[in-house]
Amino acid sequence: MNWQKVLAQGFDSAEALLDFLGLPKNLAHVDAERQFKTRVPRGFAARMQPGNPYDPLLLQVLASPQELKQAEAYVKDPLAENMKNPLPGVLHKYHGRVLITLTGVCAVNCRYCFRRHFPYEANNPGRKGWQSIFDYIQADASIAEVVLSGGDPLIMPDRLLQEFVDSLCHINHLKVLRFHTRIPIVLPERIDTSFVSLLEAIPLQKVMVLHANHAQEINEAVKQACQAMQRAGCTLLNQAVLLSQINDNADTLAALSWRLFECGVLPYYLHLLDKVAGSVHFDLPEDRACALHKQLQATLPGYLVPRLVREVPGEASKVAVIL
Repeated sequence: MNWQKVLAQGFDSAEALLDFLGLPKNLAHVDAERQFKTRVPRGFAARMQPGNPYDPLLLQVLASPQELKQAEAYVKDPLAENMKNPLPGVLHKYHGRVLITLTGVCAVNCRYCFRRHFPYEANNPGRKGWQSIFDYIQADASIAEVVLSGGDPLIMPDRLLQEFVDSLCHINHLKVLRFHTRIPIVLPERIDTSFVSLLEAIPLQKVMVLHANHAQEINEAVKQACQAMQRAGCTLLNQAVLLSQINDNADTLAALSWRLFECGVLPYYLHLLDKVAGSVHFDLPEDRACALHKQLQATLPGYLVPRLVREVPGEASKVAVIL
């Protein structure tokens, strides 16, 4: 079965997901789900613990009444990306690199997503808008790296992805192509022979930044997908988000680092939560985050300790969090 069919068979309601896990359907919150739709691949749901309402994978995707809680610091555009959006599909926040959002669709809808309110429809360049993106990059020789994000760039079919990447590769001053994607974690079927061949043919340096928050997310299929991308010439990194009741434990975070390393992936960033509206229940106090990070430093070899960071609108880079 191809990956598109696997994706189409995923859960598109919290009630159906809860029924699959043998949990009461009333754990689903209709109003929260109306604001941000449930989307969970079946393979990812199969890694959840049946009958456990506190499963760390379930809590990342289950619509919660706490999402309706109003909190002053939690806003729809926590990173002020609307101020760094020079044309549809382009976010230019940092020197030397530019981020492209070609789609607003993901394989999974994570409830803490900092772009859960992002105006993708108004900001979608469409196929007709690609040339404007290429012209923008071509005109700025300081741009050495393009980051494909979203949504999730790997939700695009190979034909369109190949066409876009081929045009990028004709821009002489580009050196690196980076993908920000959760798909190899939640839908490893996507990393098929066709996609691996596409990766192998890209002449730029290739970086695949994955997003896993808990070791339970990484099964043998994910490991094989990571190894296939590594053989195709990709550098593999992971960025996680520190989430209350999901991975706010030093042993849990250490287990994630070791599991990633088994798959050829280096921990890169551990993000403090971006304060997006609807996510207040996932957040942790900064001093607690720093204490956890110090425990990791005392437990893990340095190359397995992700950098603890937050993104601050207007800053020239991610900001290290240090007490």
